[in-house]
Amino acid sequence: MTNFDKILEVAQKRQGQSQPLKLQDSTVLLEQIKNREQDTRPLNLKHIESLAESIAVLGLIEPLVLDNKARLLAGGHRLAAIQLLKEQQADKYLHHFPDNRIPIRMLPFDAESEPDLALQVEIAENEQRRDYTPNEVKAIAERLRTAGFIDVKGRPKKGQKPLMPALAVVIGKNLRTVQRYLEPNQNTEQEKSTTPVVLLKQASTKLKQWQKIEPKTPQEKALAKRLPELLNLIEDVLSNEK
Repeated sequence: MTNFDKILEVAQKRQGQSQPLKLQDSTVLLEQIKNREQDTRPLNLKHIESLAESIAVLGLIEPLVLDNKARLLAGGHRLAAIQLLKEQQADKYLHHFPDNRIPIRMLPFDAESEPDLALQVEIAENEQRRDYTPNEVKAIAERLRTAGFIDVKGRPKKGQKPLMPALAVVIGKNLRTVQRYLEPNQNTEQEKSTTPVVLLKQASTKLKQWQKIEPKTPQEKALAKRLPELLNLIEDVLSNEK
C-alpha cells in the first residue's frame, strides 16, 4: 500500500464512504488552480527556472496534485514553472498545454477541512518520486540535447544550457545519481538483474520464505494450499532454462 493509498483510506473513513476513494486523473484551467497558503519548503527560483526549461522541452511529466476544490496539494515548483513558461515562452506553453489546461491528479477531500491530510499528501509526494530506468533517463537526456542542452564541465558560460542539472531536476535525483544512470554499462547491469530467470528465482525464494509463516486469513490459507503446485511450476520453468 502506497502513502497515497493510506491517505485515501483515512479520507474514506472520515467521509463514511463504503467504496474506496481513488485519485482522479484530469485537467483543469491554469487559472482555476489555487495556491497553498504556505509550503513546507520555500520555492527555489533556480529550481523553478530549470523546471520551466525542462517542461518547455518535455512537457509536464508528473501532474500536479489538487484537492476537490482545485487547491494545490503537491507540486508548488511545477506550478510556478508552468506559470513562468506561460509568461516567457507562450508558444511552448500552448504546445504542451492546449486550451490552457494542466494535467492534474485530484484527491477527493477538501484541504481546508482536512489540513492534516493535505500536509501528508505534500510529504508523501516528495517521498514517492518515480524511479526512472537508465534507458528512460538516457531518452530524456537525448530530448534535452536536441533542444540545445549540452554537457558542460565546470561553470557554464553565459547562454549555455547545461544538461546534467536540468536532467537532475526532471528526474528528481542528485547529479551523482544522474551520472551513474548515464554510464554505458547501466542498461546491461539492470537487464541482467531483471531477466525472467532471475525474477522467477527471486519469486521462488520469497514464496518459500512465506510458506514457513502460519496462514491466518481464508485467503492466506487458500494460497498456502496451492503454493506447492505454484512452486513446482516455477521449478519446471527454471529447469527448462538451464
